[in-house]
Amino acid sequence: MNTKPLIEYFNQHLPLNEEEKSMVEKVFKERKVKRRQFILQEGDVCKLNTFVIEGCFKMYMVDANGKEHNLQFAIENWWIGDIGSFHTEQASKLYIEAIENSVILQISKEDQLKLFVDYPKFNRIFRVITENALVSTQRRVLQNISSTAEERYLDFMERYPHFFNRISNVQIASYLGVTPEFLSTIRKRLVKS
Repeated sequence: MNTKPLIEYFNQHLPLNEEEKSMVEKVFKERKVKRRQFILQEGDVCKLNTFVIEGCFKMYMVDANGKEHNLQFAIENWWIGDIGSFHTEQASKLYIEAIENSVILQISKEDQLKLFVDYPKFNRIFRVITENALVSTQRRVLQNISSTAEERYLDFMERYPHFFNRISNVQIASYLGVTPEFLSTIRKRLVKS
């Protein structure tokens, strides 16, 4: 099992000692996921927190009309999971699907809570991760209510240039809250200017 990327990720926040590294290897489980395979589906409880070692995922909901609404993408060294379902143990309204063949490390809620109690450094690390996710979500909500579609697209391009060869324009449009046709219009207009 390759925990090196996860240990390096944790070390960027707070350096781990040998015992803490050993615990990471004990409580995280590696899983290989094929493209289009789900690690969470609507109606299931999200029982695992997921760190991406290799690959790409999307987290989305499907509305009453069958339309997909992308909430998050995750690539190498990113976390993905339905935090609401994970913490409340309620059924999820979301799907998490692999866009590419992927390798992930997952931890159960029980093991994560034990890690927090036995090794308080992880509690601090995960608090920072959660705070960063909240800041990002808040920024996205504000952007969605105060920016034009073109401004949201330009911001997405600037913040996430590494996604453009990995996710489709349809998925980007869904994330931005526009139709694929409207996104195409925006892109053509930007090329001309």
